[in-house]
Amino acid sequence: MLEAQLNEASVLKKILDSIKELVTDANFECNDEGINLQAMDNSHVALVSVLLERKGFADYRCDRPIPLGVNLNSLTKVLKCAKDDDMCTLKASEEADVLNLVYESKSSDRIAEYDMKLMDIDSDQLGIPDTEYDAQVTMASSEFARIVRDLSQLGESVRIEVSKEGIRFASDGESANGSVLLKHSADALPGKDEEDEEKDSDDDEEEDEETTKKEKKKTKVKKEKDAEDVDMEDGDDDKEYEEKEKGSDDEDEEEDSSSKKRKKKASASKPSKKAKKDKKKGKEPEEPEIKGVNIQMNALVSLTFSLKYLVNFSKSSTLAKNVRLMMSSDVPLLVNYEFGQGHIRYYLAPKIGDD
Repeated sequence: MLEAQLNEASVLKKILDSIKELVTDANFECNDEGINLQAMDNSHVALVSVLLERKGFADYRCDRPIPLGVNLNSLTKVLKCAKDDDMCTLKASEEADVLNLVYESKSSDRIAEYDMKLMDIDSDQLGIPDTEYDAQVTMASSEFARIVRDLSQLGESVRIEVSKEGIRFASDGESANGSVLLKHSADALPGKDEEDEEKDSDDDEEEDEETTKKEKKKTKVKKEKDAEDVDMEDGDDDKEYEEKEKGSDDEDEEEDSSSKKRKKKASASKPSKKAKKDKKKGKEPEEPEIKGVNIQMNALVSLTFSLKYLVNFSKSSTLAKNVRLMMSSDVPLLVNYEFGQGHIRYYLAPKIGDD
């Protein structure tokens, strides 16, 4: 028995829009860890791997592994009947020949239910070997989509070079040539140290607030005590007390001001209320879009790929704000998109010579 509920039907819609032109029929393999799909295109040049993790579902149950053989175009049509923000529940019984989809509106009592026939598809799970890549490039997915779209107007292939200079995309066409160079930005990605600093700043803020409260309490008690003593002293002592009290007030104002500054600085690094709410629902907060390009390189890499496939891959920019390109000589290119519910990865074989 399978029952998997997504908070938003738009996630499935975007996944299918990304892969339906590469793959026609495929098995969604459902197990206790989540739902995954692996399939190659008809020419066996590209491989797509999709994973929807168990934690990305609002509710998930899978008693035993179940393959769901679907025609992606048919599933796309059924999903068009759902609104983007509808809760989408997938249901299938063991050895069933029908996939049941239920759409529930969050703003009303509308519930729509559809049944789609499943297919028997013979396919083997491909073992994807762990590879140590010579170059790894992380950039905004919108920028990657723009580059491959623009260069596809000039030619059919793109040469991707990763060097100390940066990452260069170059295409040679019959009537025009073009290239785009993106240089490495050291601050493109927040490092682990920065994350630790953010955590420490949150702890420091709590400690500072407690310390400030204690200091204020002590100051208040001291003022009350001084006020009792001052009634028994002469006018000169009154003047001296007023000066002390004024100085104490100034110190309190400085402490309050510094406390507010610390609080403001720490709150900037805290996750937003929306991010906390999303995580509480079982929905991972969206990864912020990076500015610039982060390049990690062990060796120079220069490979040529089909732009038609890269343009198809770039459709996943609707799912994730960032994309990671991983390359090594004579090894398929890995284009990786990580999003809240899982990931979608594409593997593309490089072109050799004039092939």
